[in-house]
Amino acid sequence: MNPSIARNPGAESKNDLRARLLEARLLAAREPAREKALKRRVLDMLEHYEPACVGFYWPVRGEVDVRDVIATWLAIEGHRTAALPVIRHRHAPLEFHAWAADTPMREGPHKIPEPASNRVVIPDLLLVPCVGFDDDGYRLGYGGGYYDRTLAAWPGESRPVTVGVAYETCRTSAFAREAHDIPLDAIVTDAASYPASTGQKTAANS
Repeated sequence: MNPSIARNPGAESKNDLRARLLEARLLAAREPAREKALKRRVLDMLEHYEPACVGFYWPVRGEVDVRDVIATWLAIEGHRTAALPVIRHRHAPLEFHAWAADTPMREGPHKIPEPASNRVVIPDLLLVPCVGFDDDGYRLGYGGGYYDRTLAAWPGESRPVTVGVAYETCRTSAFAREAHDIPLDAIVTDAASYPASTGQKTAANS
């Protein structure tokens, strides 16, 4: 772990921590070897869980771009589906609309592209971008609360598997949590794969 990230969480505000981790992520994103390793682990995780439909994200601000990973995963078997989040209202849960490499896109809120198809699907696995994460599987995001609201309002009895995607340099000691925060089921980085609530690496670390 990068020693500069492992600081006392009480020594800085959540906003300061977020800003520092965003800077660390941007630096990590400049290293092609890290990006390649992280993409490989994302694909390994998809093969491990074998979802029928994956929700992922459009990359911004140093997030690893997994679109080529998703396109590869879709091509392996024809019945698979992928989806990107759509923001209908600022404080509403996210919707997920079907995506493929040739899907027309439109600009959504925050200037993030969204599928123009309007075909709503229900993912059974979500790839969730992380600004940071801790050893208990909790994610630090941008502060908008979109994923927490979405998971809390998920239709049906079971929520999707949630897999955080982050660079190892953004792993940090426990940060302040809100009552609505929901831990991730797993996290993949350029250096390791972590099951939730243990902070321990899995066998997928070669």
